[in-house]
Amino acid sequence: MTRQTRKVSRRDVMQMAGIGAATLALGSCTSSQKSTGRAATKGRINHSVVYWCFSEHWDVEKTCQIARQLGCKSVELVGPSDFATLKKYGLTCAIAPNGTPDPPFIKGFNNPKYHPELLATTKKTINSCAEFGVKTVIAFTGSKWRDAEDPKSGEISLEEGARNCVKGLKELCRYAEKKKVNVVMEILNSRATDHPMKGHAGYQGDHTDYCMDIIKKVGSPRMKLLFDIYHVQIMDGDIISRIRQYKDYIGHYHTAGNPGRNEIDDTQEINYPAIMKEIVKTGYKGYVGHEFIPTRDPLKSLRQAVETCDV
Repeated sequence: MTRQTRKVSRRDVMQMAGIGAATLALGSCTSSQKSTGRAATKGRINHSVVYWCFSEHWDVEKTCQIARQLGCKSVELVGPSDFATLKKYGLTCAIAPNGTPDPPFIKGFNNPKYHPELLATTKKTINSCAEFGVKTVIAFTGSKWRDAEDPKSGEISLEEGARNCVKGLKELCRYAEKKKVNVVMEILNSRATDHPMKGHAGYQGDHTDYCMDIIKKVGSPRMKLLFDIYHVQIMDGDIISRIRQYKDYIGHYHTAGNPGRNEIDDTQEINYPAIMKEIVKTGYKGYVGHEFIPTRDPLKSLRQAVETCDV
């Protein structure tokens, strides 16, 4: 994974690097829109915009304006330096990045040599979250390779990786409990390897049950699962049954169309209205982050995603 192989990544967003893409004006985005009203009207789903997906098109301030226009309540995976901008628009950050300068899903808690850095940066982010009222910060298992970006370095076994995750996350959660901030660990797929942000080759936490076993062993009320519907569909499927099974441990949801991690429309296979209805039935009160890579007008695509999921 190098910068040369992608236009934008979570790495760029999570370290708040400068974004070279031009910012589209809101007026130009809406000129072709027949509807300019709110897309979220029913109030049963708390919609959030995942910023990295749209950062080529809009800066954080413009994203906040669009989120407000659509009726979303959050712009997420932006760092503490942008919290004040979100607050200006009456928005929150549903889930904050962990603050590491490297791709956060590469160097994770399954490798103890990364624990000092991960604990330091995530605790620093937790402090900012507590100050601004942000409730959740992200965590990852990391790559299964001992040298995170080198497959030739040998593999960390599933059992060893789980033990290491439990040890590191227990320490992190003790701190998070004091600050009243949640830690959510994300499942990512390791199959879709044609694009660096559609799948993550070598990611160890690529199955729901494996991630859940770690979360249960951490044993903290602040430790939850980030249930990314797109990733779970690719690796495990059976989405609604898994939501029913793990509803008490799910702290955040992400959406995207599959295949392709693109728009939520009739070209993809996931039945989002049915899934959202099940999420509502579980009594979930958290946020659903729309994390797809738009291939068309990003505002039209985001509006469509919100309307489809607003059950």
